[in-house]
Amino acid sequence: MGSPGLSNRNNGQQRLGITEPISLGGPTEYDVNKTRELEKYLQDAGLYESQEEAVSREEVLGRLDQIVKTWIKSISRAKGLNEQLVREANAKIFTFGSYRLGVHGPGADIDTLCMGPRHASRDEDFFGELGRMLSEMPEVTELHPVPDAHVPVMKFKFNGISIDLLYGKLSLWVIPEDLDISQESILQNADEQTVRSLNGCRVTDQILRLVPNIQNFRSTLRCIRLWAKRRGVYSNVAGFLGGINWALLVARICQLYPNALPNMLVSRFFRVYTQWRWPNPVMLCDIEEGSLGFPVWDPRRNPKDRYHLMPIITPAYPCMNSSYNVSSSTLRIMMEEFQRGNEICEAIEANKADWDTLFEPYPFFEAYKNYLQIDISAENADDLRNWKGWVESRLRQLTLKIERHTFGMLQCHPHPGDFPDKSRPFHCCYFMGLQRKQGVPVNEGEQFDIRLTVEEFKHSVNLYTMWIPGMEIHVSHVKRRNIPNFLFPGGVRPSRPSKVTWESKRSSELKVSGQSQVDKSHEVKAIEIDDERKRKRTDDNIENNLKNSKCFVSLPPFSREFHDDGTPASTASSCSMKYADTEANKIGDQKSENPESKSPREIFQSSDTDRSVKYNTEINSIPAITDTSNSREAEKLAIEKIISGPYHVHQAFPEESNELEDDFEYKNQVKDYKRNMNSSSLDTSNSKSVEGAEPVVSKEVPYSICTNGGLDELEPAELTAPLCETPAPVPQRKPLIS
Repeated sequence: MGSPGLSNRNNGQQRLGITEPISLGGPTEYDVNKTRELEKYLQDAGLYESQEEAVSREEVLGRLDQIVKTWIKSISRAKGLNEQLVREANAKIFTFGSYRLGVHGPGADIDTLCMGPRHASRDEDFFGELGRMLSEMPEVTELHPVPDAHVPVMKFKFNGISIDLLYGKLSLWVIPEDLDISQESILQNADEQTVRSLNGCRVTDQILRLVPNIQNFRSTLRCIRLWAKRRGVYSNVAGFLGGINWALLVARICQLYPNALPNMLVSRFFRVYTQWRWPNPVMLCDIEEGSLGFPVWDPRRNPKDRYHLMPIITPAYPCMNSSYNVSSSTLRIMMEEFQRGNEICEAIEANKADWDTLFEPYPFFEAYKNYLQIDISAENADDLRNWKGWVESRLRQLTLKIERHTFGMLQCHPHPGDFPDKSRPFHCCYFMGLQRKQGVPVNEGEQFDIRLTVEEFKHSVNLYTMWIPGMEIHVSHVKRRNIPNFLFPGGVRPSRPSKVTWESKRSSELKVSGQSQVDKSHEVKAIEIDDERKRKRTDDNIENNLKNSKCFVSLPPFSREFHDDGTPASTASSCSMKYADTEANKIGDQKSENPESKSPREIFQSSDTDRSVKYNTEINSIPAITDTSNSREAEKLAIEKIISGPYHVHQAFPEESNELEDDFEYKNQVKDYKRNMNSSSLDTSNSKSVEGAEPVVSKEVPYSICTNGGLDELEPAELTAPLCETPAPVPQRKPLIS
């Protein structure tokens, strides 16, 4: 059986992906020049490591491979294996992640996997004996084993280079030096931790097999990774996308434009994903069910899969959604960033912007009037590291809870980073921007009460099984004018935005354009008739070119670029977010006009006669664009066909998929906590003891956080909510204040 995602065209060339490419066009001289500019920008941004560091990494990996080979022989002898098996005993190091993809930068860690034989256990031998060996080596520092993680890992630095070391145990007595972990049979009789540990390597290798040009893929991915970090949307744990997610999105664009250079791939990245109709999945190949019985992503069979908002499917068996952490808030933010990136790339093509504009850092602390500040502290560095890891894994739950309890009316924007306060030892804080959903009528005096939401979140955090005294968490409301100074470079708050940003520039252009449009309204009307005739002729030509395609349907454009008057669909100043009726609202409202499209229920209940899950089979015959006539419009239609998969957006809140509770035991704990709030005291800040109650939404409660103009601790003792003698309804079913 051939590799999934590979097929042959009629001319004998290999096709990568589940559809035909959108365009087979090669680069022009303009593309070559723009790609040189882009690569120079990446060089100047310091994204490439020096030759000395590259050699050092190779030496560290070689030394680590020697260490695990010594370790496996030692434990084989200790377990009483005969001398022949001891001599043949072997362990092997594999790499994955950014290092394996070839997009790592200076100081980046190396994701590694140690594959061992059946008699080398994970707990006793890997974390025990190998951990002891590493701890005794002078070149190893900051050793931190995490055996209880979802993917157990040993973190340490080797000669100053950060290493994340996973372990996989195979059902083999001897690990061959030429072990091929890409084969499905490697998972035979493997435990769950091994399957998860192997997934990173298998996915990384499959990505490299499924892109048409690895060098163009790497340059484009470096660019998108830098953009995502600058714009604050690079963090899987915060509900955005991580390294593997961005790699999969870029790889799909490379499949759709196999002959394009990085400058065009970057532009098409934003063009395609601005129009993408989530939750249609992004896939590099068809989903193979395999023969080992591992569950794969399939919303027809798995109810939880139906509530994934931005599915990006891994290409290696067992295929799964790599972006299940995405929430409606973070999806909205990313869609706005895709829109911004698309507008800037179009401006770059028109010589009205440069690459520096695309990579402008997002002004997070200028974008909102209100923020949540989450402070955590511990007694020492080790405790703080453990506490941080746990709290960071729970912050996404706070975003989901606020979305649920306010019916999406209060929108959250989590900052993906943490901020240490050097004046306070063993302390750091996190921030979330808050704003009311835009485009919704606001009643005077209407406020949000999220006190119980915050208390519920803090209670869930304090259930940490490794919690010890000194681990504290405080959640506060802070207004923009009271943001702590230590967050800013040099500890100095800027008096005003440091420079004109793309958003403020576009906002100014809109004002000028608006006045110009009023002055030229009669002229526009005179031109509209002629333009309409031209558009009709263009549409007729495109329809004739594509009439032989079975899947040709008339789809509504996914408003992503400019209106007919040339102005962008949505803009905002540098101190506000573009949360008007843009892509976020269209995601939930837009329906395909395809008469053959099915509802989610019809799709999920469809018969499963094939062993592979194929979603876009109807569009496999999309003709690639090879000529330049009407290419822009034809490309737009081709994109629409690819992105118009079988789904309609599910309107339900994420709690329907049990996103907000870890397990049944946690639900019971929360219920007990709510039931006892009126009769028992809760040390909500680990230093205060207050009485709580089910909150009642009331106009007497200012905003959701009762501000005093400064930094206000979100503690029930400081917020006077009316008490109830009987349990109040479940908070997420309460209406907003009216």
